[in-house]
Amino acid sequence: MFTIVGITGNVGGSTAKALLDAGKKVRGIVRDKAKAAHWAKQGAELMQGDLNDIGVLTEAFRGCDGIFVMVPPYFAPAPGFPETKGIVANIKTAIAAAKPKKAVYLSSVGAHRERGLGLITQSHILEQEMRTLPCANAFIRAAWFLDNYQWDVRSAQERGEIDMYLAPANRGISMVATNDIGELAAKTLQQEWSGNRILELEGPEKYSPNDAAAAFSKLLGRPIKTNPIQRSEWQRLFVQQGTAEDRTTPRIEMLDGFNSGWIDFEGDEAEHVKGKLTIEQVIKSMIAKNSVTV
Repeated sequence: MFTIVGITGNVGGSTAKALLDAGKKVRGIVRDKAKAAHWAKQGAELMQGDLNDIGVLTEAFRGCDGIFVMVPPYFAPAPGFPETKGIVANIKTAIAAAKPKKAVYLSSVGAHRERGLGLITQSHILEQEMRTLPCANAFIRAAWFLDNYQWDVRSAQERGEIDMYLAPANRGISMVATNDIGELAAKTLQQEWSGNRILELEGPEKYSPNDAAAAFSKLLGRPIKTNPIQRSEWQRLFVQQGTAEDRTTPRIEMLDGFNSGWIDFEGDEAEHVKGKLTIEQVIKSMIAKNSVTV
């Protein structure tokens, strides 16, 4: 039995699907069983609860061969990341009490850094806390999500352009599809190891904003261009999108980290893995979900 935290999300769902496809038993922690009924139909056991309930977490983790853990990302966290620290503490307490054999965690590229991470500080917090647990731990440091381009589908369709925060337009960085993360998480959960592992995961090649525009152009059958968003405009736009003015800094710091090259893989003794899905395959899937014929 493998327990999945975040089974209703993209990465957790991909992990659960890969395990079920491999004939493994899966347990998912959900807030509302009715909204996750499709997982029960696929054979998953569902436990109702949330990440603030240490008792439910402990029960869900107990007796498992392994668990997959991801902490919900906070895009506008309070100073000091108290939301993440609280949830990480709850999960750590439950793991210590339940004593599962192994745990695989969704982390992020750059999580080895102690500063200059912005939102990725949440992954740094996760790693620093969980690596002290006595079970076998594996941290998947995933690259920039290719799935972030889902937010550009509408603008590509309606305006013929995609907004660009990554710069310069021709500079490729490591990116990966969430389905590839789930595949690796499921594969790792079925392995045996001791101590802590770091798995750095990226797609088959690096991609730039220009590559994304080219993929949209090919799939939509018309030219799509990049629309560079000046850094001086970021805060105003983030506030316009609903972020409190005093909570935009972590997102800006993260983007600065990617654009400067500060946020990158550690290398050293980490295991490096490449996923299979390309930027074109991922964007094609997203366009299809938006009911557009390609």
